Amino acid sequence: MSAPAIHCADIVKRFRIYERRATSLHETFVRFLTGKRILLDQPYFALTDVNITVANGESVGLIGANGSGKSTILRVIAGIYPPSSGTVSLGGSIAAVLELGAGFHPDLSGSDNLYIYGTALGLSRAQIKSRLDEILEFADIGNFIETPVKYYSSGMVARLAFAVAVCIEPDILLLDEVLSVGDESFRDRCMARLIRFRDRGGTLLFVSHDLETVREFCTRAIWMEHGKIRMDAEVDEVIDAYLAHSQ
Repeated sequence: MSAPAIHCADIVKRFRIYERRATSLHETFVRFLTGKRILLDQPYFALTDVNITVANGESVGLIGANGSGKSTILRVIAGIYPPSSGTVSLGGSIAAVLELGAGFHPDLSGSDNLYIYGTALGLSRAQIKSRLDEILEFADIGNFIETPVKYYSSGMVARLAFAVAVCIEPDILLLDEVLSVGDESFRDRCMARLIRFRDRGGTLLFVSHDLETVREFCTRAIWMEHGKIRMDAEVDEVIDAYLAHSQ
Protein backbone atom coordinates (compact mmCIF):
# COMPACT_ATOMS: atom_id res chain seq x y z
CA MET A 1 0.00 0.00 0.00
CA SER A 2 1.17 3.53 -0.78
CA ALA A 3 1.84 5.97 2.03
CA PRO A 4 -1.11 8.22 2.96
CA ALA A 5 -1.22 11.82 1.83
CA ILE A 6 -1.68 13.03 5.43
CA HIS A 7 -0.92 11.16 8.62
CA CYS A 8 -1.30 12.82 12.02
CA ALA A 9 -0.24 10.66 14.96
CA ASP A 10 -1.17 11.55 18.56
CA ILE A 11 -1.19 15.30 17.95
CA VAL A 12 -1.33 17.51 21.01
CA LYS A 13 -1.32 21.30 20.72
CA ARG A 14 -0.97 23.31 23.90
CA PHE A 15 -1.18 27.09 24.16
CA ARG A 16 -0.47 29.42 27.05
CA ILE A 17 -3.36 31.62 28.14
CA TYR A 18 -2.37 34.77 30.02
CA GLU A 19 -5.06 35.85 32.44
CA ARG A 20 -3.39 39.08 33.43
CA ARG A 21 -0.91 41.12 31.44
CA ALA A 22 0.83 44.36 32.22
CA THR A 23 -0.50 47.14 29.98
CA SER A 24 2.36 49.61 30.40
CA LEU A 25 5.98 49.87 31.46
CA HIS A 26 4.87 51.73 34.57
CA GLU A 27 2.49 48.94 35.57
CA THR A 28 5.20 46.35 35.00
CA PHE A 29 7.61 48.34 37.21
CA VAL A 30 5.04 48.80 40.00
CA ARG A 31 4.17 45.13 40.03
CA PHE A 32 7.86 44.23 40.15
CA LEU A 33 8.46 46.50 43.15
CA THR A 34 5.37 45.32 45.02
CA GLY A 35 6.09 41.67 44.31
CA LYS A 36 2.83 41.14 42.44
CA ARG A 37 2.94 38.49 39.78
CA ILE A 38 2.71 40.06 36.35
CA LEU A 39 1.61 37.00 34.42
CA LEU A 40 -0.59 34.15 35.50
CA ASP A 41 -0.51 31.59 32.74
CA GLN A 42 -2.40 28.37 32.29
CA PRO A 43 -2.02 25.70 29.62
CA TYR A 44 -4.88 25.40 27.16
CA PHE A 45 -5.09 22.20 25.14
CA ALA A 46 -6.52 23.04 21.72
CA LEU A 47 -5.84 19.48 20.48
CA THR A 48 -5.55 16.28 22.47
CA ASP A 49 -4.42 12.94 20.97
CA VAL A 50 -5.69 13.69 17.46
CA ASN A 51 -5.09 10.94 14.91
CA ILE A 52 -6.04 11.56 11.29
CA THR A 53 -5.08 9.62 8.19
CA VAL A 54 -6.15 10.82 4.74
CA ALA A 55 -5.47 8.62 1.73
CA ASN A 56 -4.16 9.96 -1.56
CA GLY A 57 -7.03 11.33 -3.62
CA GLU A 58 -9.47 11.43 -0.70
CA SER A 59 -11.67 14.45 0.09
CA VAL A 60 -12.42 14.81 3.80
CA GLY A 61 -14.49 17.44 5.59
CA LEU A 62 -13.82 18.66 9.14
CA ILE A 63 -16.96 19.70 11.00
CA GLY A 64 -17.77 20.82 14.53
CA ALA A 65 -18.63 23.87 16.58
CA ASN A 66 -16.40 26.93 16.78
CA GLY A 67 -13.44 26.27 19.08
CA SER A 68 -13.48 22.52 18.52
CA GLY A 69 -9.95 22.43 17.06
CA LYS A 70 -10.71 22.20 13.33
CA SER A 71 -8.67 25.21 12.24
CA THR A 72 -5.89 24.37 14.69
CA ILE A 73 -5.32 20.90 13.24
CA LEU A 74 -5.20 22.39 9.72
CA ARG A 75 -2.53 24.82 10.87
CA VAL A 76 -0.53 22.03 12.48
CA ILE A 77 -0.72 20.01 9.24
CA ALA A 78 0.30 23.08 7.22
CA GLY A 79 3.31 23.64 9.47
CA ILE A 80 2.11 27.00 10.81
CA TYR A 81 1.82 25.65 14.34
CA PRO A 82 4.34 23.09 15.58
CA PRO A 83 2.63 20.31 17.53
CA SER A 84 3.37 20.23 21.26
CA SER A 85 3.72 16.48 20.79
CA GLY A 86 2.94 13.97 18.08
CA THR A 87 3.98 13.84 14.44
CA VAL A 88 2.66 14.90 11.03
CA SER A 89 3.70 13.13 7.83
CA LEU A 90 2.83 14.37 4.35
CA GLY A 91 2.93 12.39 1.14
CA GLY A 92 3.26 15.24 -1.35
CA SER A 93 3.36 18.98 -1.95
CA ILE A 94 0.88 21.03 0.04
CA ALA A 95 -0.93 24.36 -0.33
CA ALA A 96 -3.22 25.97 2.21
CA VAL A 97 -5.77 28.76 2.28
CA LEU A 98 -6.41 29.01 5.99
CA GLU A 99 -7.48 32.57 6.66
CA LEU A 100 -8.03 35.71 4.65
CA GLY A 101 -4.81 37.55 4.00
CA ALA A 102 -2.59 35.05 5.80
CA GLY A 103 0.87 35.57 4.39
CA PHE A 104 -0.16 38.71 2.50
CA HIS A 105 1.56 42.02 3.27
CA PRO A 106 -1.10 44.75 3.30
CA ASP A 107 1.21 47.45 1.93
CA LEU A 108 2.32 45.39 -1.08
CA SER A 109 0.35 45.00 -4.27
CA GLY A 110 -1.62 41.90 -5.15
CA SER A 111 1.01 41.11 -7.77
CA ASP A 112 3.87 41.31 -5.27
CA ASN A 113 1.95 39.23 -2.75
CA LEU A 114 1.14 36.69 -5.43
CA TYR A 115 4.84 36.05 -6.03
CA ILE A 116 5.65 35.99 -2.30
CA TYR A 117 2.78 33.59 -1.58
CA GLY A 118 3.71 31.34 -4.49
CA THR A 119 7.32 31.25 -3.34
CA ALA A 120 6.20 30.32 0.19
CA LEU A 121 4.28 27.42 -1.36
CA GLY A 122 7.48 26.15 -2.97
CA LEU A 123 7.40 27.57 -6.50
CA SER A 124 10.23 29.34 -8.26
CA ARG A 125 9.61 32.77 -9.78
CA ALA A 126 9.70 31.20 -13.24
CA GLN A 127 7.08 28.62 -12.26
CA ILE A 128 4.82 31.32 -10.87
CA LYS A 129 5.24 33.41 -14.00
CA SER A 130 4.29 30.44 -16.18
CA ARG A 131 0.99 30.19 -14.26
CA LEU A 132 0.41 33.93 -13.94
CA ASP A 133 -2.26 34.28 -16.63
CA GLU A 134 -4.25 31.39 -15.19
CA ILE A 135 -4.00 32.79 -11.64
CA LEU A 136 -5.10 36.28 -12.71
CA GLU A 137 -7.98 34.93 -14.79
CA PHE A 138 -9.26 32.88 -11.87
CA ALA A 139 -8.78 35.64 -9.28
CA ASP A 140 -10.64 38.08 -11.55
CA ILE A 141 -9.67 41.25 -9.71
CA GLY A 142 -8.69 43.21 -12.82
CA ASN A 143 -6.37 46.19 -12.49
CA PHE A 144 -6.53 45.91 -8.69
CA ILE A 145 -3.72 43.36 -8.99
CA GLU A 146 -1.30 46.33 -8.79
CA THR A 147 -3.13 47.93 -5.83
CA PRO A 148 -1.97 47.39 -2.21
CA VAL A 149 -3.85 44.50 -0.62
CA LYS A 150 -5.00 46.69 2.29
CA TYR A 151 -7.52 48.22 -0.09
CA TYR A 152 -8.97 44.86 -1.15
CA SER A 153 -12.36 43.60 -0.05
CA SER A 154 -12.45 40.27 1.80
CA GLY A 155 -13.76 38.64 -1.37
CA MET A 156 -10.84 39.94 -3.44
CA VAL A 157 -8.33 38.64 -0.90
CA ALA A 158 -10.04 35.24 -0.88
CA ARG A 159 -10.09 35.04 -4.68
CA LEU A 160 -6.39 35.86 -4.98
CA ALA A 161 -5.29 33.46 -2.24
CA PHE A 162 -7.47 30.65 -3.58
CA ALA A 163 -6.33 31.25 -7.16
CA VAL A 164 -2.65 30.93 -6.23
CA ALA A 165 -3.27 27.83 -4.09
CA VAL A 166 -5.21 25.87 -6.72
CA CYS A 167 -3.38 27.04 -9.84
CA ILE A 168 -0.01 25.75 -8.62
CA GLU A 169 -1.60 22.25 -8.61
CA PRO A 170 -0.39 20.87 -5.26
CA ASP A 171 -0.86 17.24 -4.24
CA ILE A 172 -2.64 18.24 -1.01
CA LEU A 173 -4.95 21.21 -0.50
CA LEU A 174 -6.08 22.53 2.89
CA LEU A 175 -9.00 24.97 3.03
CA ASP A 176 -10.56 26.75 6.00
CA GLU A 177 -14.01 28.20 5.23
CA VAL A 178 -12.78 29.84 2.02
CA LEU A 179 -16.04 28.92 0.25
CA SER A 180 -18.01 31.02 2.72
CA VAL A 181 -16.45 34.24 1.39
CA GLY A 182 -17.43 35.95 -1.83
CA ASP A 183 -20.46 35.86 -4.07
CA GLU A 184 -22.24 32.89 -5.61
CA SER A 185 -20.27 33.18 -8.84
CA PHE A 186 -16.98 32.89 -6.95
CA ARG A 187 -18.27 29.93 -4.96
CA ASP A 188 -19.36 28.16 -8.15
CA ARG A 189 -15.93 28.71 -9.73
CA CYS A 190 -14.24 27.44 -6.58
CA MET A 191 -16.38 24.32 -6.52
CA ALA A 192 -15.69 23.64 -10.21
CA ARG A 193 -11.97 24.01 -9.60
CA LEU A 194 -12.10 21.75 -6.54
CA ILE A 195 -13.95 19.09 -8.52
CA ARG A 196 -11.21 19.30 -11.16
CA PHE A 197 -8.59 19.05 -8.41
CA ARG A 198 -10.34 16.02 -6.90
CA ASP A 199 -10.86 14.29 -10.23
CA ARG A 200 -7.19 14.51 -11.11
CA GLY A 201 -6.35 12.72 -7.85
CA GLY A 202 -5.67 15.62 -5.50
CA THR A 203 -6.15 15.22 -1.75
CA LEU A 204 -8.44 17.70 0.00
CA LEU A 205 -8.97 18.38 3.70
CA PHE A 206 -11.26 21.28 4.47
CA VAL A 207 -13.12 22.94 7.31
CA SER A 208 -16.68 24.05 6.69
CA HIS A 209 -19.85 24.86 8.59
CA ASP A 210 -21.77 24.33 5.34
CA LEU A 211 -22.75 20.73 5.96
CA GLU A 212 -24.45 20.34 2.59
CA THR A 213 -21.22 21.24 0.83
CA VAL A 214 -19.38 18.68 2.94
CA ARG A 215 -22.06 16.10 2.15
CA GLU A 216 -21.93 16.91 -1.56
CA PHE A 217 -18.16 17.00 -1.94
CA CYS A 218 -16.78 14.44 0.53
CA THR A 219 -17.13 10.73 1.07
CA ARG A 220 -15.86 11.05 4.63
CA ALA A 221 -16.17 13.52 7.48
CA ILE A 222 -14.46 14.05 10.82
CA TRP A 223 -16.44 15.58 13.68
CA MET A 224 -14.25 17.41 16.20
CA GLU A 225 -15.31 18.44 19.69
CA HIS A 226 -13.25 20.09 22.44
CA GLY A 227 -9.97 19.41 20.64
CA LYS A 228 -10.67 15.71 20.10
CA ILE A 229 -12.14 13.59 17.34
CA ARG A 230 -15.70 12.71 18.28
CA MET A 231 -16.43 10.70 15.11
CA ASP A 232 -14.63 9.72 11.90
CA ALA A 233 -16.75 7.83 9.37
CA GLU A 234 -18.75 7.97 6.14
CA VAL A 235 -19.93 11.52 5.49
CA ASP A 236 -23.69 11.02 5.84
CA GLU A 237 -23.28 9.05 9.05
CA VAL A 238 -21.14 11.73 10.66
CA ILE A 239 -23.30 14.67 9.57
CA ASP A 240 -26.53 12.99 10.67
CA ALA A 241 -25.01 12.23 14.08
CA TYR A 242 -23.71 15.80 14.42
CA LEU A 243 -27.10 17.31 13.53
CA ALA A 244 -28.89 15.00 15.96
CA HIS A 245 -26.46 16.02 18.71
CA SER A 246 -26.90 19.72 17.93
CA GLN A 247 -30.68 19.71 18.21
